[in-house]
Order: sequence, then C-alpha cells, then structure tokens
Amino acid sequence: MRRLSAKVLVVLVVALSLAFAVTAFADEKLPVFKVGDTIYVCACGAGCDCQTISRNDGKCSCDKPMAKTTVTKVEGDKLFAKVNGVEQAFSTKAQYACACGPGCTCGTISQKAGKCTCGKEMKKL
Repeated sequence: MRRLSAKVLVVLVVALSLAFAVTAFADEKLPVFKVGDTIYVCACGAGCDCQTISRNDGKCSCDKPMAKTTVTKVEGDKLFAKVNGVEQAFSTKAQYACACGPGCTCGTISQKAGKCTCGKEMKKL
C-alpha cells in the first residue's frame, strides 16, 4: 500500500508541476492594449484574416504595410481602431505572437504566421 501511494504522490507532483509550467508560459507576455494607445494594424480592411497588430511600424503577416492608428475602444478580446477613416475590429486573442523574448517591445500579434515588426518569426500560441 505504501509503495502505491508513493507512486501516486510522485505522479501527482509531476502532473501539478507540468500544469503550473504550462500556465506560466501559455500567454508569454502578450501585449495589453488600452484606449488611446498608438498602434499599427493591418490596413487591408475588415476582410483580411491576418488581423496583425503591433506597437511598431512594419509589414503585417499578409506582407502589406501597416497603418498607424489609435485604439478607440476595447471590448473583451477585441480592440477597435480607425483604419482609413473606418472603425475596424481586431482580435487580441492571437494565434501567433512575436517570439523575440524579454526586452522586445514590438508587441506584434496576428492570426496568421509571419514575421513580427522587429524582424523575428512569430510563434504559434
């Protein structure tokens, strides 16, 4: 009986450790956007599915130039910004994010794979 409980205890400790590790690294510092923030977004229009957002200028993951704008409102997992005079919604629940690590301030997120505005490949979340 003691031997079985020791095995169960080891399995439980390992499982809990993995659960905490997955939780700790799941959303590796995704950027938080608030009303008034200056951002760069994909300027392809509402039909574009890349939905790239960044704190730096560059190209979005669909390889088009990004547009400088300001966050007008945030509701749940969406932020809104005017692009070419039209308010557009962007998802902040990204499929891909910049993988350049601590100290990187580009804050690029996207729904499609590609490079972030600092030139590094984005990683799948």
